[in-house]
Order: sequence, then structure tokens, then C-alpha cells
Amino acid sequence: MKKSGILNRHLAGAVAELGHGDGVLICDVGMPIPPGPRVVDLAFRAGVPSFAEVLEGLLDELVVEGATAAEEIREANPEAARILAGLPGLAHVPHEQLKELTASARLVVRTGEARPYANVLLRCGVFF
Repeated sequence: MKKSGILNRHLAGAVAELGHGDGVLICDVGMPIPPGPRVVDLAFRAGVPSFAEVLEGLLDELVVEGATAAEEIREANPEAARILAGLPGLAHVPHEQLKELTASARLVVRTGEARPYANVLLRCGVFF
């Protein structure tokens, strides 16, 4: 049994298949999930696992070269905005545009987060 890193076999496998430029949407329980991408639903109950926990775990596993979040996050969810502030190439767009951009994601990871706008679209980089 794996003793560190991502233990969820569906998520570990999906992360291993990602390549340069692929999109990964980490979203709250209210974000509409587009048809098409692989979905790993981690939601157990409201707030579990949190957006912060899932993002932290994925950042340990991924190289990220860019990120996009809803501009509404700054006022509606300042805690989540602070968590995202250190991401490379972070851009903010209107929430409706973020929902449109999620159609390009290769992987969607649904958290148990129940606070508004706790969503981010990550763009994978390379480690070399």
C-alpha cells in the first residue's frame, strides 16, 4: 500500500496521466461539472475534504504553470483567495467565464467545500 502522497487510487491514476498544458479543475460542491473530463469526486460531506486540503495535496503532485479563478472570489471568499494568491500566473475572470473554461479541463476534482467560489482551474507544467 502506498504510504505517502495521494492515496485515492482514482485521483493518483488521473494525475499520473496528465501532461503539459492539461487543465485540472478543483471545485466546490456547487460548481457545475462539464461533460467530458474525468471526474474524481472526493466530497464526503459539507466541508470534507476542504478546498485547501485538496489543493495542497495536488500541488504536492503537480507542476503548475498557470491558474484561473473567479474574480468574485476576492470579495465572496477572501480565505480561498488568499490560498490561491501564491499560484503562478494566477488570472481572475468572471465566474461565468470560469464555468465556460472548465469545459477544457482534462480532470475535475470535486471537493466537499461548501463556501462560494472555491474553484480554480490549474494548467499543468513540466518539471524540467
